[in-house]
Amino acid sequence: MSRLLSPSEWVAPLVPIASLAVLPLGPLFFPRTYLVVLFLYFTVFLYTQVNHVCKFFLTSRKIRMTIRKWNKRLDKTITGGNKKQDTEIIKHSSSDDETLEDVEEKLQYYQDTHYFHAFIVPNYAEPEGLLKDTIERIASHSTAQSHYGLILAMEQSEPGWEAKARRLQSYFSDRFAHIVITGHPSDIPGESRGKGSNVAYAARHGCQELVDQGIDRRRIIITVSDSDSAIPELYIREVEEALNKAEDPYHLLCAPPIFFSRNCFDVPAAVRVTDITWSAMVMSNLSNSRGMCIPCSNYSLSMVLADKVGYWDTDADAVGEDMHMWLKCFWKTQGQVRTAPIYVPINLTNVQTESYLSNVSARYVQAKRHYNGVADVAYTLKNAFQSSSSSISLFERLKVCFIILEAHMVPATSGWLMFAAVPLMQFILFPPFASLALIAPSDNPILTSEFFGHLWSLIRIITLCLPLPLFGTLAVYEQLHRAIDREFLFKSKQESRKWSNLIDYVNLPVAAWLFMTLPSTLACVKRLLNRQEKYITSEKLFRGDNNGLIVSSSNA
Repeated sequence: MSRLLSPSEWVAPLVPIASLAVLPLGPLFFPRTYLVVLFLYFTVFLYTQVNHVCKFFLTSRKIRMTIRKWNKRLDKTITGGNKKQDTEIIKHSSSDDETLEDVEEKLQYYQDTHYFHAFIVPNYAEPEGLLKDTIERIASHSTAQSHYGLILAMEQSEPGWEAKARRLQSYFSDRFAHIVITGHPSDIPGESRGKGSNVAYAARHGCQELVDQGIDRRRIIITVSDSDSAIPELYIREVEEALNKAEDPYHLLCAPPIFFSRNCFDVPAAVRVTDITWSAMVMSNLSNSRGMCIPCSNYSLSMVLADKVGYWDTDADAVGEDMHMWLKCFWKTQGQVRTAPIYVPINLTNVQTESYLSNVSARYVQAKRHYNGVADVAYTLKNAFQSSSSSISLFERLKVCFIILEAHMVPATSGWLMFAAVPLMQFILFPPFASLALIAPSDNPILTSEFFGHLWSLIRIITLCLPLPLFGTLAVYEQLHRAIDREFLFKSKQESRKWSNLIDYVNLPVAAWLFMTLPSTLACVKRLLNRQEKYITSEKLFRGDNNGLIVSSSNA
């Protein structure tokens, strides 16, 4: 229990416990204070949600503009006689968005490739067909043979890992400049199993092998992906543009939005809408004017930066590898690191199994793993108020604290307070039957005080407004999803979301509680226990070329 000696470790577990405790105790023992707390909480929550909708709209607009510019570049390449592929490119006119000089400047960035990109593809018992599909999408990039290195981050605990890696290496041997195989040992002292420890091992050893083969470490850009990430060439081009324009590319971390359109119609609606809201939250996070954006699943950074901060942490408190790595880079560089949003969606797969209930269960397992990243709350608070961080402005330290607290504390509290606070207080203060009364009318502040009576009315009005930002988010998302499917993935109307899919959102209340409120609350409370959570990956299905389903269920 030595971990709990630090005050910062108590924040995460106490916040959801307190939010649950005040639901019945607040109206009974301190109703006046409770009314003020509810008013402040709901007001701040509503403000932040409206802010997120605005930022999500800006992100969606920038994504569509980026896609149009890319299509214009492809169209120009084809009409110029330098056709790289036989697919028909849809033409777009965006004269309102940029001048001809802007386009020419952009094309120059796209054509000049200075950096060498090392793609880390971590896997443990993933379907080989899925890995081939993911790697094939990277190998199809125009500069893969000259400027790409593939690092197959295998786990030695997987039976047959080496043979599997060799098959993949042989299959793609002529598609990349270099292919490196790393086998992460399972018995490294002090390590916690998971993506972070595998990526840390692969980055250290894989990138060093690239350096040994003559590649300048200052040119190496590490891109961390998932085994199901469909990374388009446009993402790499935008990363290079961001690095070229940055004052210091070695203090830059590039983060794209995530998008679920590979198998979204093959999973239950509850799973589908959960990943839609997850994707929307990640996208809204990208439109941060101060460059404090947390990456999710996929991101890129220089080898110089990774080496400077000591690569990825591998202990039990670093299970949220993407968020934790950003925080580590920020604190270790005294706040110099910033995020460059890359407005190119990375297409991922939803968790999928063969039956409805098992699919819901698998998504719950994934949610529990995601919210185990609540350990970063204590990590952030510790670093924010240490003397070693004093050179970072107080505003920026508080800003980072707010971002992390919002990411983990809002899911663990909002579900309980939004759905239960007002109805329970109404029941306690105004019971339907006199025999159920727990508080005398003379002690009811809503009846005895005009101020608290008005405050109670405001609280009820605000709670009715709380879903409105969510509706706005979903409206923006529906338009964006269709645009990405048709303009970027070139899907037909039949393959994209339809208006009939709006019925999916009736699952949101249950999905929010099951995949957000419950797992986040449990993850917070478990911080009181001195035990290490087992890293469990969710079952996946991959439809191979023969239309058969390959199943993978793994613990890593």
